[in-house]
Amino acid sequence: MCIRAPICASKAKPGNFLHVKCDDSLSMRRPLSIMRVEGDCLEILYKIVGNGLRSLSLKVPGDKISILGPIGKPFQLSQARPKPLLIGGGVGIPPMVYIADHIRKLRGDWAPLMILGSELPFPFQVIKSEIETAWLDKKINSTLSLIENWKIPCRLTSLSGFEGCYSGYVTELARKWLITLPEKELSKIEIFSCGPIPMLKAVAALAKEYNLPCQVSMEEFMACAVGGCAGCTIKIITDHGNFMKRVCVDGPIFEASEIVWQQYE
Repeated sequence: MCIRAPICASKAKPGNFLHVKCDDSLSMRRPLSIMRVEGDCLEILYKIVGNGLRSLSLKVPGDKISILGPIGKPFQLSQARPKPLLIGGGVGIPPMVYIADHIRKLRGDWAPLMILGSELPFPFQVIKSEIETAWLDKKINSTLSLIENWKIPCRLTSLSGFEGCYSGYVTELARKWLITLPEKELSKIEIFSCGPIPMLKAVAALAKEYNLPCQVSMEEFMACAVGGCAGCTIKIITDHGNFMKRVCVDGPIFEASEIVWQQYE
């Protein structure tokens, strides 16, 4: 869905989200990540779950909706790490598309790699990639046409047997790449990730194994999304002990090494 909101679009950054009023009959808004920004418009991609998003899916061009945004702390790219590894899973794919789009527009020697996973059919056109990945079997060649058009190497993973996809988890495929790299190249990598908690936990463990900085986008149920209700808190490690932080305004982007992952066990 494309939402025309010039002021919001001008301020949005990768990792931000919108708090959307899906219908006037519903009191609770829904937090939805931004997938792309084109001019005055913001693109969102969502899975229809519940009455709210079902109502949103019934909107037609010209309808007006209420949004709050952009909300949250965005991803932070570092020129000292010009090889970002973008790992997305399921409904966590849209934020990875946004940061990939942002990176391709930057000046400099950025060389991102995307690894995306889904157990359902990917909500994008899937094609065979012509961008070579020497570290991977040539039969693993599926990518998203959008990402291919941006000249960004990308490979897909799934346990559902989709043609051209790696049969396994995103972290397994990421490790296949990382293990081929010398120390000098590893020092250029930073991981950015969004997806279900088990996946993010595995990504955080992979980052720790290879001593790589890693930023993750966290998701929690939200009520206000502006920091007032503290209903979306997660436990974070600080120099002064563990503290609760709000995903909406303190996040949704956190350093993976700061999150107390045991809280999800």
